[in-house]
Amino acid sequence: MVKKSLVSLGALLVLFPTIAFAEDPSAGQLNMGLNALWVMLAAILVILMQGGFILLEAGSTRMKNAGHVAGKTIFTLGLASIVYWAVGYGITFGGDASESLNKFIGLGSFFFNPEIASIDNGAPSSIFFIFQLAFAAVSLSIAWGGFAERAKLSAYLIFTLFFVSVIYPVVAHWIWGGGFLAADGAQDFAGSTVVHLTGAIAALAATILLKPRIGKFNKDGSANEILGHNQVFTALSVLILWVGWFGFNAGSTIAIGDGFFGFVAFNTQLGAAAGAVAAMLISWLVNGKADITAMLNGALAGLVAITASCAFVDPWAAVVIGLVAGVLVFFSAKFFEKMKIDDPIYALSVHGAAGVWGTLANGLFATEELSAKVGVGRAGLFEGGGWEQLWVQFESVVIAGAFAFIASFIVLWVVKKAIGFRVTEEQEIVGLDLSEHGNYGYPEQMKKAGTSV
Repeated sequence: MVKKSLVSLGALLVLFPTIAFAEDPSAGQLNMGLNALWVMLAAILVILMQGGFILLEAGSTRMKNAGHVAGKTIFTLGLASIVYWAVGYGITFGGDASESLNKFIGLGSFFFNPEIASIDNGAPSSIFFIFQLAFAAVSLSIAWGGFAERAKLSAYLIFTLFFVSVIYPVVAHWIWGGGFLAADGAQDFAGSTVVHLTGAIAALAATILLKPRIGKFNKDGSANEILGHNQVFTALSVLILWVGWFGFNAGSTIAIGDGFFGFVAFNTQLGAAAGAVAAMLISWLVNGKADITAMLNGALAGLVAITASCAFVDPWAAVVIGLVAGVLVFFSAKFFEKMKIDDPIYALSVHGAAGVWGTLANGLFATEELSAKVGVGRAGLFEGGGWEQLWVQFESVVIAGAFAFIASFIVLWVVKKAIGFRVTEEQEIVGLDLSEHGNYGYPEQMKKAGTSV
C-alpha cells in the first residue's frame, strides 16, 4: 500500500508541470512555475525553523518557562506576519521613495496586495513576500534570546511591532532592497548580517537592559551554570534548524533553472559540519571534556557564518569559514560570560559573533567568478581582489550593527520606563509559565518537581 502511494506521488510530481501548464506549455512558463514551487518550498522550510527555535530556547532554559517559550513564539510569529504585511515589506522593498531617499528606506507596497500575475525578484510576488516574511520572523526569534526567562509578555508584543516594522526592514533595505550598502557592493547572500547580526544585536540591547537572571552571577562576579532542562530538545532543534537552512540559503537563489541552488546547499552543509566538528574539538581540548552544548552551538555558528558567502566561495573556503566559526563561538560564549552578560541561548555568540565573521569572510574568500554570478563581481582579499570588498563588508557590519543596537536599545529603554521590561523577582522564581500564562508547560512534572526546576 505504501509502495503504491509513493509511486502515485512520484507520478504526480512528474506530471505536475504538464498538468499545470497544459494551456500554455511554453518553456518560460514552465520555468517560472518551477521557480515558484521552489521558493514556496523554501519559504515553508524557513517558517518551520520556528519549531527549531521553540525547541532550542525551551531546551536551553528551565522547565518552568517551557510553555511560555512555545506560546510566545507562535504569538509573535502571528503578530510579525501582520506587521510585516502592513509596513515591514514596504520599507524593505517599496520603491515609491525618491531616488535619494530610497538609499535609506523604501516607501511603498504598504498593506501589500500582490496581483496574481505579478513577479517580484524572479518569483510570484505573493510567494516572494512569504519567503521574506519568514526571514524577518527568524531574525525576531534570534532577538528573543536576550529576553529569555525574565521579560514580560507585553515587552515581546511591543518590541515585535517596532522590530518588524522598522528595525529589521531598514537593515534589509540597505543590503537587499537597493539601499546604499547594496550600492557600495555589500554581499550578504542569505543574511549573516541582515538576519542574524540584526537579531543578535537586538538581543544584546535586551540583555543589557534586563540584566542577568537571578542566580546567574555571584557577588564576586563568578558565574553559575544555569542548565537548560532538556539537551535532547536542544539537539533536535539544531537538526531542525540545519534542515531549514537549506530553504534559508539555497532558497535565496529564487530559481532552480541552472541548478546553482545545489551548489549553495553543498557549501551550507560543509560550513555547518565544520562548525560542529571544530566546536566539539576545541571544547574537548580546553575543558578536557567534549561539551555537547558547545558542539551544537558550533553547528549553528557554522550555518550562520556560511550564510553570507554560501553562493560566493569555493567549497574549501566554506569548510574554513565553518571551522573558524566553531572555534569563535566557543570563546565568544566565554567572553560574554566574563563580561557578566547573561545570554541563555548563546544568541550573541552563535548569531552575533558568527554573523560578523561570516560577513567579513566574504571579503576574504569570495571568488570573482561566483561574485559576478550573484553579486557585484568583486573577489575577496585571498582571491586576488584586494581590500575593497573586505572594507565594504566591514562597513556593512558596523553600520547595520550600530543601527540595530541604537534603535533596539531606545525602544526597549522606553518600554522599561513606561510599563516595565522585566517580571518581578517572585514571578521569575515561579516561572513565566505560571506568572504570565497561568499554567505550566509541564503541569504534572512541575507538581512533582516543584517550581525550582
